[in-house]
Amino acid sequence: MVATDLDGTLLRSDGTISQASRDALAAATAAGAAHIVVTGRSVPWTRHVLDDLGYRGLAVCGQGAQLYDAAAGRLLTSVTLDRRTAVLALAKIEAEVGPLAVAASRDGLTGEVVVGEGYVYHPELPVLHLRDAADLWAEPITKLYIQHPGGLDDDALARAAHAAAGDLVGVMVAGERIVELLPLGLTKATGLSLAARRLGVTAAQTIAFGDMPNDVPMLRWAGRGVAMANAHPELKAVADEVTASNDEDGIAAVLHRLFGPPRGSAA
Repeated sequence: MVATDLDGTLLRSDGTISQASRDALAAATAAGAAHIVVTGRSVPWTRHVLDDLGYRGLAVCGQGAQLYDAAAGRLLTSVTLDRRTAVLALAKIEAEVGPLAVAASRDGLTGEVVVGEGYVYHPELPVLHLRDAADLWAEPITKLYIQHPGGLDDDALARAAHAAAGDLVGVMVAGERIVELLPLGLTKATGLSLAARRLGVTAAQTIAFGDMPNDVPMLRWAGRGVAMANAHPELKAVADEVTASNDEDGIAAVLHRLFGPPRGSAA
């Protein structure tokens, strides 16, 4: 099984997937491997990438909260963040670091990402702006996103959040200015292990690729963990190897070594 993160890993900096990566994944699947996308993005933010790949398998979305069957277009599992717990966790974190800008990912196949005042989001992804802060809690959510307007960087904010509320929620750094609060115990590894059981694949038969601290549990779970050259130092520290960057076809380089070149290409 080949497990790939999306942002900073399979996706290049411009949000596209290179032909080299497409060909390498095709060679791996032709050899009998299953390709599993494992992303922090919720299903609505992931579906267009899967469609572009012609992806028909299982995808782990929402940081492990959602197991999505792309062929059937349905959720197989979905884990939500208890909203009362989230309110308490957020209050405890703000008591330590001051007011935060907050967004939330709503549950479901069409669940929006709702954005509160001051939250800076990726401009190419659709969001719903909140008119009333209370609307943050209006529907079931899978996770919260937090940012510190006062200047704490991602790693410092994550450490502070974990110290203040780590007994209530999981805390993950998933990208630049993306610090997430998750259901306690939920990680990409828990979602990937569910997909693996459905496919009859073991951790020892899995190679996983990632770039950020939220990929640490997945790389530790997999038989072989590969960090991109552009990866966060925390991920490189636990990886079995470091490949080229996402803009330099790092996934393709490893898969070519393991599965050989795509059919019709030069060796």
